[in-house]
Amino acid sequence: MKRRLLFGERMLLGDGTEPFNTVIPFRLKGTFILKDIQYAFEKLQEKHPWLKAVIKYDEKNVPWFEVSEKAKIPIRILAQKGENDWLEESKKEWYKLFNYKEQPLMRFVWIKGEETSEMMFVFHHCLCDGGSAMAVLEEFLKLLDNPKSDIGTENPIRGIHDVVPGEILNSRGQKFKAKMIGRLAATAIKYIPVNKKNTDRQSDYLINWRFDKETSKELISYCKSQKVTVNTLLCAALLEAFQKIRKEKAFNKVSCPVDIRRFAHQIKTDHIFAFGLMIVVSLNKKFGFEENLKLMQAAVEKKTSKLNPYITMMVMESAHDALTNFTKLLKNGKSSNDCMFSNLGRIPIASEYKEFTLENVFSPSVIGPLGNTTTMVTSTFRGEMDFAFMGSEGYLKQSEALAIRDEMVNIVTQQLKSLAV
Repeated sequence: MKRRLLFGERMLLGDGTEPFNTVIPFRLKGTFILKDIQYAFEKLQEKHPWLKAVIKYDEKNVPWFEVSEKAKIPIRILAQKGENDWLEESKKEWYKLFNYKEQPLMRFVWIKGEETSEMMFVFHHCLCDGGSAMAVLEEFLKLLDNPKSDIGTENPIRGIHDVVPGEILNSRGQKFKAKMIGRLAATAIKYIPVNKKNTDRQSDYLINWRFDKETSKELISYCKSQKVTVNTLLCAALLEAFQKIRKEKAFNKVSCPVDIRRFAHQIKTDHIFAFGLMIVVSLNKKFGFEENLKLMQAAVEKKTSKLNPYITMMVMESAHDALTNFTKLLKNGKSSNDCMFSNLGRIPIASEYKEFTLENVFSPSVIGPLGNTTTMVTSTFRGEMDFAFMGSEGYLKQSEALAIRDEMVNIVTQQLKSLAV
């Protein structure tokens, strides 16, 4: 089984010389043996063919996912030294290239302790998104607890035809529209001026914190009282924090990934898939925080309603010849947004199992070579909202990132106090 990488997947893969890795850490309380972990991965690879895919290039140097029965998920084991080993190991995994011509685009790290273990899935970002990763995590835990668990079978996505309905994909009008938009975009990208050299990223960092159950619950109640989503509130707080700390250096723009599964129902929750949609949000500096919440929520709903995953994918698939210029623009173009903010929401994975307890799922971290690395990811597990804030000194100094974190927490705390009053 094989399929050609889609435009977005090729962009994330690059030429293979620069890592673009997503790390999903979690903490288990219990004792484990290696053969059970290996068996769980064997069953996962049976269900998900692309978890045993390697990358092969055709005669035109175009990359393809190609299933290899020899491709086993690598496992690295190390002894636990402290509570936060996963933070340092996450950063190490950012930089490790995948040997994707011979091994899968997924590997596993086991930080082995006596009573608790920290474990990490590491995916190349071209293979899957956060939604896919959480589905794989849930299945892994079921198999680790009970090797006889039925995790079903995936009908894998084999190309754009498995996502875009035939009546759209084969429509003359839609094909013409997609091709025209693709050509216009490709031409525009070709002539946008870019720097001759990449920005020097310098050292990268990862900051992690969380809201306790009470604060997380109050935050959700506040959002309901304001009739906004948690995502909108956090984006508003993040933008205001950037504005206060960076002042004239702030762009007042945060880009937010939108789960494509909300619009393209052909993509199931357990599909291994990496394509995403995006919107950009900003604050109106003429108004206060609460007024901005309502304005931003309206803007988010309007922008989201206009998202069309089918035409977007068709446009991108018509523009493979523009990939080099597009990648160059992302790498060398002038940064125009403050941060990417991704909210995975509530992680619907059980915490209690017969053989162990899932104590924590930490928000994923990701860092790659395509321009500004400043990214914040949040997720909620067992009622606690967890944050991962990653970036590079060359784009945003860690001292500023820490100040932005503190200001963001302060803004949220002040809003919750106003609700209590």
